[in-house]
Amino acid sequence: MDRHGPGVSPRRTRLPGLGGWSDDPLWSYVYPWLVEHPHVGGPAWRAGTGSDLRLIDEAAAELGTLPAGARVLDIPTGSGVALRGLRPGQGVRVVAADISPTMLARALDSAARLGVADQVITTVADVGELPFDDGTFDLVASFTGLHCFPDPRQAIREMVRVLAPGGAITGSSIFTDTGARYGPLRRGGARAGILGPMCTSGEARRWLQAAGCDTVDLRIHGALGYFRATKEGTR
Repeated sequence: MDRHGPGVSPRRTRLPGLGGWSDDPLWSYVYPWLVEHPHVGGPAWRAGTGSDLRLIDEAAAELGTLPAGARVLDIPTGSGVALRGLRPGQGVRVVAADISPTMLARALDSAARLGVADQVITTVADVGELPFDDGTFDLVASFTGLHCFPDPRQAIREMVRVLAPGGAITGSSIFTDTGARYGPLRRGGARAGILGPMCTSGEARRWLQAAGCDTVDLRIHGALGYFRATKEGTR
């Protein structure tokens, strides 16, 4: 397991006071606050990323459409933003996974506040080597996570591996082919230790297909891309 957290190198110089993922960085508080306060967070998110914060909520809403008994992996769960899509009493089993125990504790707090804690279990996990059998989950969610991982290609392989045939992977990520306008955002995030090497949207599409996804939808909106792919086969 990468002790330095997703996307963090022990040799990277970080901006003072921000910290990497294993340090519970400042951004891990800012991001969920923006999501939970859309009147302020929406304009701030658009100013910084050129994207619409509501797109993450819309994508997370898929969790609320799943039938009782469905199995979901949310990685990296962070502060549990994706859990906003769940409905109390829905009967879904969500594994909230992250490399940081601090993040997992905060995700559990979010689940309790949302009234869905009975549907959520947490586990420390490295996305590069997930501790789950092939085909374990019906849905894998990875919102604003792919750009944090030290090896996004391996992360995609692993997330698709644990996805059941016919299941879907959904998420969002900063991509490197979204124009020079967002270069300072990418460079600043990397220097702060909260962004990894990242990848282009084309690479993400190819890696999803190579991992076994036969349908890949990827839309660019500002600095981010929103993707949803279905694994080959039937349930």
